[in-house]
Amino acid sequence: MRADHVILGVGNLLMSDDGIGIHAARELVRNPPSGVLVVDAGTDYLSALPFLEGGRKALILDAVQGGDPPGSIYRLAAADIDCRPAIGSAHATSVLEARRFLPPGSPWPEITVLGVEPSILEYGLTLSEPVAGALPRLVAEARKIIREWRNESALNANNQVAS
Repeated sequence: MRADHVILGVGNLLMSDDGIGIHAARELVRNPPSGVLVVDAGTDYLSALPFLEGGRKALILDAVQGGDPPGSIYRLAAADIDCRPAIGSAHATSVLEARRFLPPGSPWPEITVLGVEPSILEYGLTLSEPVAGALPRLVAEARKIIREWRNESALNANNQVAS
C-alpha cells in the first residue's frame, strides 16, 4: 500500500522503553490521521520498505538516546541520526540502512524521526513511568507534524495552480 505520508512505529516491545514507537503507532491506529498510513513495523525493517518506497514523507517513531532526561522528545531529520554520534536510534538507523536493498533510483521519502529518550532498555513489557508519560505528547507531536505536512502540501498545490 502506498501513501504520500507514512508513520512508521519501530522498536522492540519486549525491551521496555524500546517499544515506545510501537505503542505510539498503535495509539495512532485507533484514530489515524486522514490519508496517512500508520505502520507497526517492530524490528522488521525490510518488511517496512514497501510502505516507504514512493511516499513523499515518513515519520519514524522510536526510542532515541540523546542524553536528555528520560521522556524527552526529539525531532530529527534523517541526516541528524547519521551525523550525530551522540544521538542513538538503532531502529531508525536500521530503516535508513535497509534502503540499500532497494533498486538504485527507487523513490524514497523525506524522513523525520520523532524519538523519546528511554529510561529502561531491559527485558520488560511495560514502559517506564517517564516514557509512559511522554506517550501522549509523542502522539500529539506526530499529529502536529502530519498537520504541518498537509499545510505544506496544500500551499504547494495552491502555488502550482496560481502559476
